[in-house]
Amino acid sequence: MSTSKHNPLGRATEYVSVYSPELLYPINRSESRETLGLGGGDMPFFGVDIWTGYEVSWLDDSGKPQVALAEFRVPCDSEFIVESKSFKLYLNSFNQTRFAKSEQVSERMVEDLSRAAGATVAVTLQPLAQLNATVLGQPGGECLDALPLTVEHYHPEPGLLAVDNNREVKETLYSDLLKTNCPVTGQPDWASVQIHYQGRAINRTGLLAYIISFREHQDFHEHCVERMFVDLMARCQPQHLSVFARYTRRGGLDINPFRSTDPHATPEPVRLVRQ
Repeated sequence: MSTSKHNPLGRATEYVSVYSPELLYPINRSESRETLGLGGGDMPFFGVDIWTGYEVSWLDDSGKPQVALAEFRVPCDSEFIVESKSFKLYLNSFNQTRFAKSEQVSERMVEDLSRAAGATVAVTLQPLAQLNATVLGQPGGECLDALPLTVEHYHPEPGLLAVDNNREVKETLYSDLLKTNCPVTGQPDWASVQIHYQGRAINRTGLLAYIISFREHQDFHEHCVERMFVDLMARCQPQHLSVFARYTRRGGLDINPFRSTDPHATPEPVRLVRQ
């Protein structure tokens, strides 16, 4: 499905403004998951990758531009993720394409993205006039970022994670200090990460140092969150765990992966101030 001739990674690309679904470039999730010991079989988590598109536009029947904010939900059990540059190019291809109704746009996106991901992708288009500008906020829970610590690791170091065997908690913690890097271009990707868990209390200083240790790590957003989830489960063994990262937008798209032990858990519906 992912053929090299359509691969946009690291190449100068001409922007196409006429509908072109062939621009989408799928990347198999399996390669990165195998490095985490997750090759084949059932995954230890449930979840979704939530993409927000801020630069979505098309023409109506009279040639008048229409704009919307779009949300795309890709289930984490899809066979593929969609490479973000190809996603952006695909969205741009709607810019000079005419549709009689916005429903036709979303239906076309559902069809194309579901084919690329290998699973059903949900698409919601929201007219700007209907958006509430007050939805910006902060993650729920307690922020770790004021904790004093000496940082020595800038590549993922699960050995920093530790628990207090004598204390059981149910809590939500978050940090705005997550930074990872694009595995293709090396460009920085900035994010806030929220960790909700129940079990033995995780050492907060160690957790913050662990989050910071991703600072020079190169991988896709989805795989970084899965690495965090796997490391936390292995080192801290919580009874329940959810990891949710909200990345700042690049190229008009942000990506917000959510992974949880609970198949019914849903990510917090908030857009952060950096988004």
